Amino acid sequence: MTDGRDTWARSSYRNTTGGELRSVLTLMGPGGRTVEVRCTVDAQEEPGVCETPRRSSRGGPDAYTAVAEYAGEEAVAEAPLLLRAGSDPASPAAG
Repeated sequence: MTDGRDTWARSSYRNTTGGELRSVLTLMGPGGRTVEVRCTVDAQEEPGVCETPRRSSRGGPDAYTAVAEYAGEEAVAEAPLLLRAGSDPASPAAG
């Protein structure tokens, strides 16, 4: 996501599994810059979000990609990966 000179990643979720999940959200930018956050995804009917901190943009939106991974609450080595989703590349401006 971008707003003015800031760039960040956001993942929306709804966890209806009845159990807590874990999420890792990674924002990758130019020059090998990476921001990663870990979020606890509570079991609830209402939607929630996980966000990276906003950082000053270095390049246009097409210079960034984001990946969100959701896994079970078990120990990391034993938790099943339930979902991995990546961002779409920025679409070119309509001409």
